[in-house]
Amino acid sequence: MPIFPIVDAHVHLWQPDRFRMSWLDGDSLLNRRYDLAEYREHTAGVDIAAMVYLQVDVEPPYALLEAQWATERATEDPRIQGIVPWAPLEYGELARAFLEALVAIGPLVKGVRRIVQSELDPDFCLRPDFVRGVQILPEYGLSYDVCIRHQQLASTIEMVRRCPDTSFILDHIGKPSIGGHVLDPWREQIRELASLPNVYCKVSGLVTEAEHHRWTHADLEPYVSHVLESFREDRVVFGGDWPVLLHASTYPRWVETLDSLTSHLSPEASRKLWSDNARRFYRLPDL
Repeated sequence: MPIFPIVDAHVHLWQPDRFRMSWLDGDSLLNRRYDLAEYREHTAGVDIAAMVYLQVDVEPPYALLEAQWATERATEDPRIQGIVPWAPLEYGELARAFLEALVAIGPLVKGVRRIVQSELDPDFCLRPDFVRGVQILPEYGLSYDVCIRHQQLASTIEMVRRCPDTSFILDHIGKPSIGGHVLDPWREQIRELASLPNVYCKVSGLVTEAEHHRWTHADLEPYVSHVLESFREDRVVFGGDWPVLLHASTYPRWVETLDSLTSHLSPEASRKLWSDNARRFYRLPDL
């Protein structure tokens, strides 16, 4: 385990009996309450100083309510220091009213995430209105969490090029096929994405892209090594991806695994991965 308090930059909390989340239908493990009490239970033994709440893909009519609900959770646990809600970026300029409503919720709202991974159009993120929606985020002091599958990396790279003033963070290292041990073309595309200075990479979600019940350190190592090499020590961020990771790992096992895979890092670089970079990207308060 890291020997200092860490920041979990990718936490989900939900109550399926409160907000409709159709993607949980049929998932007996995840289609239940995962709130702060469960998070504290599942993360016992890990010293977590701060968290960033990521939207959980509630149905769009609930999106503003979800952001308000997450803010209420922060009054129960002050470790929630950042919130990243959903926003309808595909409406371009018409997304402004929604973004104004989000930032009015309060300063905990740090960025937005409009999940693209399930879109059938491989160039969805290059539609002019979507690009415009991403371009206006800096006007509201908001970053953008990119949640895609590895097949969408090429279009994502082009989107980022068209939005040089927007701060991006790639969730789950772009979801490569770890279970299939496929490295290319993901490897070259990650290197190209990392060449753009306004992009960070979240080291999260790896275990659920591996073989859920048979993954090993060796399966994850080439992917972790490559993102560290590509993004270097200043633009990599730890994320727990709880409770989704429960399909493949306990929370402590994921933390211990990443700690082992990054044991060669200097103390300074380790603190950046586990804490400092998340605080800088999401503008969290210092310890």
